[in-house]
Amino acid sequence: MVPSVGKQSVHMDTTCGSLLRELQSEKRSGSLKEQLASITPQLEELRLRKEERIKQFNEVKAQIEKLCGEISGYSQRNDVLSSTNGEEEDLSLRKLDEYHAHLQALQKEKSDRLQKVLEYVNEVHGLCAVLGMDFWKTVSQVHPSLHDSAPGQPKNISNETLEGLSRTIQSLNDEKKLRIQKLHDLGKSLIELWNLMDTPIEERELFENVVFILKASDSEVTGSGALAFDIIEQAEIEVERLDQLKASKMKELVLKKRMELEEICRRAHLEPDASTSPEKSNALIDAGMVDPAELLANIEAQIVKAKEDVLSRKEIMDKIDKWLAACEEESWLEDYNRDENRYSASRGAHINLKRAERARVTVTKIPAIVENLKAKTHVWEEERGTPFLYDGVRLLAMLEEYTLLRQEREEEKKRFRDLKRLQEQFLTEQEAIFGSKPSPIKINSFKRGQGLRANGSTTPTNRRISLGGSMLSGSSDHTARGNGFTPRQNGIGKDARRRPTAPLNYVALGKEDTASLASVAGSEPPSPRAG
Repeated sequence: MVPSVGKQSVHMDTTCGSLLRELQSEKRSGSLKEQLASITPQLEELRLRKEERIKQFNEVKAQIEKLCGEISGYSQRNDVLSSTNGEEEDLSLRKLDEYHAHLQALQKEKSDRLQKVLEYVNEVHGLCAVLGMDFWKTVSQVHPSLHDSAPGQPKNISNETLEGLSRTIQSLNDEKKLRIQKLHDLGKSLIELWNLMDTPIEERELFENVVFILKASDSEVTGSGALAFDIIEQAEIEVERLDQLKASKMKELVLKKRMELEEICRRAHLEPDASTSPEKSNALIDAGMVDPAELLANIEAQIVKAKEDVLSRKEIMDKIDKWLAACEEESWLEDYNRDENRYSASRGAHINLKRAERARVTVTKIPAIVENLKAKTHVWEEERGTPFLYDGVRLLAMLEEYTLLRQEREEEKKRFRDLKRLQEQFLTEQEAIFGSKPSPIKINSFKRGQGLRANGSTTPTNRRISLGGSMLSGSSDHTARGNGFTPRQNGIGKDARRRPTAPLNYVALGKEDTASLASVAGSEPPSPRAG
């Protein structure tokens, strides 16, 4: 439209210039009447052209006014247009071009605004779908023209509409965040109650959408109706139902959690908190002195702490298991060495012989294992400022006592070897003097007496509990613990002053044993009953 108007305007200006030149030339050559007759058609043409120019101006101005009204939000006023007075208004081509430039700028602004409105409307549509809200009602509250139910009606693109859509989007986003947070809380409560009540998978699948929201980000929650009110209401009803069921089974739940705590502590050789023992918990609940939910939360906190302690103790516990396994091998080796038929050709003897070789290598490593365990335990206690307890007894005290008892055992073994050497020397001297060997019956009787002591029988005045084979094989707790070492069954109680017995089976010989063997030099060997 703009180029055709420009051509007409240029042609009109050219015609006016030529007409003036013709008038000037005819004024000099012809009469006034002739001059008037010659210019009348041209004046009529100019009048028509002027009306056309005015019409063009009015059309452009009308479009400008209409666009301004759409942008500002006011309706177009049809009665404000009037014919343009050529004497009062500039109808030049320059002015018309200015109007056209203004019109193009307004058209571009309208296009941009319309695009922005459509983007806002689409965003409102997506949020309403997720929230389960009525989209048409929502956009109609911003402006009725945004409702598609009125075909042909242009969408309002005013600043007020854009601001209204922006506020609506912000409000919907805030509502979306609130509902997501609410479903987060409900989802966590559901999972916690499901775990407590051992809810079957079939019932949990009914709330898959709620559990999904726990793992998804806000931008990923886009499903239709994912945050609808009925979803939230169903989750609230389920949480309330499970809460009521939980209240009716609280005693059972408390006992279940306490058993879980005790199992964790048992595997880690920790002492569970006595304040939540089953007897005390049931008594407190029956007396109404404690809220079962608080008691359950307290036990759960103890479980969390126990699991943390298990992780921090893992390295030392692995070394303790290695130490106990070595002690068990040493106990087996001592039993094997006392077997007089160990070198016989019986079935499986070669297997025991190979195991004995491996056990001897393992036993030589025990002192290094103990020292390494002491160093690790010292570091652990310094870092945490608390003693490392094993079944209620400080581990360092156990290790120190074990080291002491091991030294005593070595000394007893050395003393026994010395006494045996004296016995052999005495028998040799007797044979040299009397020319005959002692009675076989008396020798065997003497050996059986010593064998009894070697197998754990000690004198009544100095009796010591064995730390090895008798504990590892005879303890009823051996199978349950699986490591062959039970401190309380080996002389170690909660009182650290009591000397714990190390996991070794050794021969403890008292003063009476020493005296009885030393007396061999002056009398014949005693019988087993005399010991």
